[in-house]
Amino acid sequence: MELLKVIFLGIIQGITEWLPVSSTGHMILVNEFLHLTGSDRFIDTFLVVVQLGSILAVVVLFFGKLNPFSTYKSPKAKKATWDLWLKVVIAVFPSGIIGILFEKQITETFFNSYVVASTLIIYGVLLIWLESRNKKPSIEKFSQLSYKTALMIGLFQVLALIPGTSRSGSTIIGATILGTSRFIAAEFSFFLAIPTMLGASVLKLFKAGFGFSLFEWFLIFAGSLVAFIVSFIVIKFFMNFIKKHDFKIFGVYRIALGIIVLLYFAIA
Repeated sequence: MELLKVIFLGIIQGITEWLPVSSTGHMILVNEFLHLTGSDRFIDTFLVVVQLGSILAVVVLFFGKLNPFSTYKSPKAKKATWDLWLKVVIAVFPSGIIGILFEKQITETFFNSYVVASTLIIYGVLLIWLESRNKKPSIEKFSQLSYKTALMIGLFQVLALIPGTSRSGSTIIGATILGTSRFIAAEFSFFLAIPTMLGASVLKLFKAGFGFSLFEWFLIFAGSLVAFIVSFIVIKFFMNFIKKHDFKIFGVYRIALGIIVLLYFAIA
């Protein structure tokens, strides 16, 4: 039974991590109903570390673009790749510092269903508003993305420390406000996920002490594997989707889900 729960959570993680709908929010809400068995330490760790599978999907899909050592790239292309990585590192700093310093306070204050529901609705409205502006993007390739803009996108990612906000949602909204195209906003959000989620997972494992049973490690591996497979499919779908569509549908989904969650917990 626990394995089935973990597989389902891996599917939810793989779908929601890359769409601007909040993977952490969904994982918290789904676990409220599934009630994954185990210590609080194991459950908290699993909900974070399962993201490693999603990270691996990004690395595999974008390896060519992200690999600065490729023998197939010209010196100019290698320089552009290093430049992209520097922008990613700059953008990761704000959320990394705030997350490390205030992890406990954030977890104790914001990790509940009411906060998740509220942020789902708020950022859903923001997504719809952004797409209603019909503003032409000024940044349509990474060479046009300045270090200052990368840092500002990173500041938007800090908002994602509050569950329900969505890491991809906050960075995509921030990047779009700052003038990037949907495609650049989505890809940069994916690239930011690598150091952000890797750092969060490693930190969570060290704080948990690695002291899990063999079966618990198996559950973590199984959930991560499912998250990898589903993420691989979802990322490819999402990048094709935004070539022809905007983000309004995700805004509508967030608002609808937020309202349902608020009503459920008001009645329960």
